[in-house]
Amino acid sequence: MSLPDILGPGLRVVIAGTIAAWDRDALEHYYAGAGNSFWLLLHESGLTSRLLAPDEDQLLPSYRVGLTDLIRTEPSPRGEPPRFDVAGFHAKIAAAAPEALAFVSKTAASSYARAAGERAPRGYGELSWSVVDCPAFVLPGPSGANNGMPLPLRIALWRDLVDFLDSL
Repeated sequence: MSLPDILGPGLRVVIAGTIAAWDRDALEHYYAGAGNSFWLLLHESGLTSRLLAPDEDQLLPSYRVGLTDLIRTEPSPRGEPPRFDVAGFHAKIAAAAPEALAFVSKTAASSYARAAGERAPRGYGELSWSVVDCPAFVLPGPSGANNGMPLPLRIALWRDLVDFLDSL
């Protein structure tokens, strides 16, 4: 199970995460968990002109931002990395044709890289590879589990995405 993609025409960026749990859709909206700073980072970076609430996620295409996830194809055996539908992910990114793709964490970028045969990212920022001819970028994760990184640094790294988009 997964949340429906939030995509549309003319997107500047699609932000892609990875479903860490099979029951994530129980939240009903992207990044709605307690302690998640996604919506604050989105606004403070300049990607949205106002702070949106998770239940306003359907408004994102009006800001030229889309959301999707890497989708697990099946539970992985213990000790093995998750298995993802790379072909399906490529198809939806190609169909959306955003100016860029941003992975919402190194975990998401590394999961994609492992599944697609690319080199895992070492840091944040622009990646040396693309996803179906779409330039790719890595953001620091917004979850409460990433609270070891100070919020001002996370905001600065998300603003780097806006600078990257402006350079395309």
